[in-house]
Amino acid sequence: MLLQIPSVLDQDKIENIRSMLSGVEFVDGKHSAGLAAKQVKQNLEGVLNQKQSEYLDQLIMRSLAENPFFQNGALPHQVSQPVYARYTEGMHYGDHIDDPIMGSAGGRFRCDVAVTLFLNNKEDYEGGDLVVNTTFGQQKIKLAAGDAVLYPASSVHHVNEVTSGERLVVVCWIQSLVRDPAKRELLFNLGKARAKMMQENPHTEETNHVDHTYVNLMRMWSEF
Repeated sequence: MLLQIPSVLDQDKIENIRSMLSGVEFVDGKHSAGLAAKQVKQNLEGVLNQKQSEYLDQLIMRSLAENPFFQNGALPHQVSQPVYARYTEGMHYGDHIDDPIMGSAGGRFRCDVAVTLFLNNKEDYEGGDLVVNTTFGQQKIKLAAGDAVLYPASSVHHVNEVTSGERLVVVCWIQSLVRDPAKRELLFNLGKARAKMMQENPHTEETNHVDHTYVNLMRMWSEF
């Protein structure tokens, strides 16, 4: 499932993050890439000190945690530390899939879902589209500042070359409570119907059936 989520960050948060990142050193992003991705990765990633990292990471994590579309789409069990990535003119990230296991010894997690959170407006740069291969063909994503997109980390994806301006994003990876992307999509759609029914007709037999089905599918498919 590819899910676009509007307004994860409001304008004040965006300006706050960008202001802090303006004073951060950015280094070659290859240092964080796996063996295959390193061959096609050309971007810069922020190196934050402890105080900067704690402040920005908490802001990002809190914003994601408070967003129901993110929670229902990703069904997060564990979320990685955010990576702050910059693409300047000529930079890109070729076709790749994300590493299946991330983190260091003692803190490893399975990578099921990727999320890209856009920090500057799409009018600020040319090119730089995130392109995700799906069963319906390639999907190009270039969103407004504050918007995010979720997609399976197992999908082949790339970032087109930035031909002018600068692309600034935050990327996180998630171990989901439900490993299978098709099952997550079913739960997301069923969950939307369940929420509407419980709001509009909470005491009907049909609402109870949908609610119980959702809860028991989560019980059946969750790995925790």
